Amino acid sequence: MAVVPEQTQLQHLAWRAGFGESLPVINSWAKKRRKEVVRKLILGPEAALDPVKVIDETDLPDYQRQRNMGAEERKAVQKMNTDGIKDLNVMWTHAMINNPHPLREKMALFWHGHFACRTQNVLFNQQLLQVIRQYGLDNFGGLLREVSKTPAMLAFLNNQQNRKQKPNENFAREVMELFTMGRGNYTETDVKEAARAFTGWGYDEVGQFKFRKNLHDEGTKTLLGKTGKFDGDDVINILLEQKQTAKYITTKIYRYFVNEEVNEAHVNKLADKFYSSNYDLRALMQEIFLADWFYEEKNIGSKIKSPVELLVGLRKSIPMQFEQEEAMLVFQRVMGQVLFYPPNVAGWPGGRSWIDSSSLMFRMRVPQIILYSQEFNIRPKEITPEMGEGANYKMTMQVNEFLKKQYARRVNAKVDWNPYLKDFEDTPREKLADQIAQSLLLKNNSINKELLEKYSDSSSRENYIKTVTIDVMSTPEYQLC
Repeated sequence: MAVVPEQTQLQHLAWRAGFGESLPVINSWAKKRRKEVVRKLILGPEAALDPVKVIDETDLPDYQRQRNMGAEERKAVQKMNTDGIKDLNVMWTHAMINNPHPLREKMALFWHGHFACRTQNVLFNQQLLQVIRQYGLDNFGGLLREVSKTPAMLAFLNNQQNRKQKPNENFAREVMELFTMGRGNYTETDVKEAARAFTGWGYDEVGQFKFRKNLHDEGTKTLLGKTGKFDGDDVINILLEQKQTAKYITTKIYRYFVNEEVNEAHVNKLADKFYSSNYDLRALMQEIFLADWFYEEKNIGSKIKSPVELLVGLRKSIPMQFEQEEAMLVFQRVMGQVLFYPPNVAGWPGGRSWIDSSSLMFRMRVPQIILYSQEFNIRPKEITPEMGEGANYKMTMQVNEFLKKQYARRVNAKVDWNPYLKDFEDTPREKLADQIAQSLLLKNNSINKELLEKYSDSSSRENYIKTVTIDVMSTPEYQLC
C-alpha cells in the first residue's frame, strides 16, 4: 500500500472537514499531532456560529393578513421572498468561506441535502438553515426533532394539513424513508400509524411550531412493534431506538465525507458507536477523522466536488468579491446545485451525477471566467418546479427569469491575490509550478509541468504564479477532493 505524504493527508482532512485551507494553515497543522488538529476542527472556536439572517420575523406579514391582501401587495411580498432567498444564498456562501469553524458549515451543507426542502417563504428557509447550522454537529436526535418542527419542513411535506379526520402521510413517510431508517425498513401500516401520531403538528400565523391538540388523533397506534397513544415526539423516539437509523445515517455520512464506495466493516463499527453514544455527531466525526483508513490513498481525491464546494473552495484559496454577488447563483445553476432549491425530496444525489460532458467543460472554465473576468455565455438550465409544489411554482419561475437575465454577462470580480502570492514568497522560481500544483491538488501526478510552463505568463513572478494557478484550477484533477 502506497504511503500518503503527510501534507496530502492534511489537505484531504481540510477538504473533507471544510472547503480546503491555505498553505500556511496546512503547514501549521503539520506541526501538531493529528488528534489535536481534529479536536480543533470538531470543537471549533468559541462563538463561531454567527447567524445567517436576511430578514426579521416582524418583516413578513402574517398569514391572516396575507389572505386579505390585494394583488399588488401580494406581489410585493412574493418579490421580497424571492429576493430574500437569493440574499440568503449569498450570505450562507460567505459564511462557508469565512467561518473559522468550517466543519459546521460543511455539516450544514450535508444536512441541507439530507433534509431537502423547498419553500417560498424566506423566513422559513432562514429558520431551517439556522437549525441545521446550530444542531448539525451536535446530537442527531435533537437535530431531527428541531428540523421536524420547522414550518419549512411541515409545510413542504404537508403536515399542516395532517388532521385526525383525514391523516396526510407525506411527512410521516419521509421522516422514515429519507430522514431516519431508509426505504424497506418499515411497512405501509407503520407509515399510516406514524401519520396519525403526527396529526396536529403544524405552525401558527407567524411561522412558529404549534401543536394543535384539537386536530390530534389521541387513539392507540402500533408502530414498529410498539403500541401506545403516541404523538409525534413519541414517533421520533421510536425511530431513534432503531439501530437501522444509526446505520442509515452513518452510511450517508460515510458516503459524503469518506468515499462513495462504502466499506461495510467500517460503517458497521461506526454505526455501533454512534448508536451507543446516543447519536453524538461530534464523536462520530472525530472517529472518522482519526481513523487510519480515512487517510488511505483510495479515499484521497476520490470525491467529485459539489458545485458549492468547488466555488467556495476557489474563493477560500483566492479572496474575491463579485460586483454582483448574485452571479454565484448562476454558477450554481449551470453546475446543478442551487442552495435552497434541491431537485426533489431526496436532495442532490451527488457523486458522478455532478459531472456530464457539458458540465465538466464548464466547471473547468469557472476559474478562468472568474479570475480573468470573462463573459458568462452559457445559458443556465431552468430550475424545475417540484410535482405539487403549489404556491412555490411562481417563485421558482421568478428565479428562472433572474437566471436568464444574467446570461451573457461579464463576471466582474475584485480579486485580492496578495494573501495567495504571499504563500509562495519563499518558494524558489524553479519549484513554483510543483508547489502550486501540490497546494491545489490532492493527486497531481498527471499534471504536465512542461505544459504549465508553456502557457504561463513569465513576464513577472507575480504573473507566473497567477497564470499557473488558474491553469491548475482548470484541470480535471481540481474537480476532485
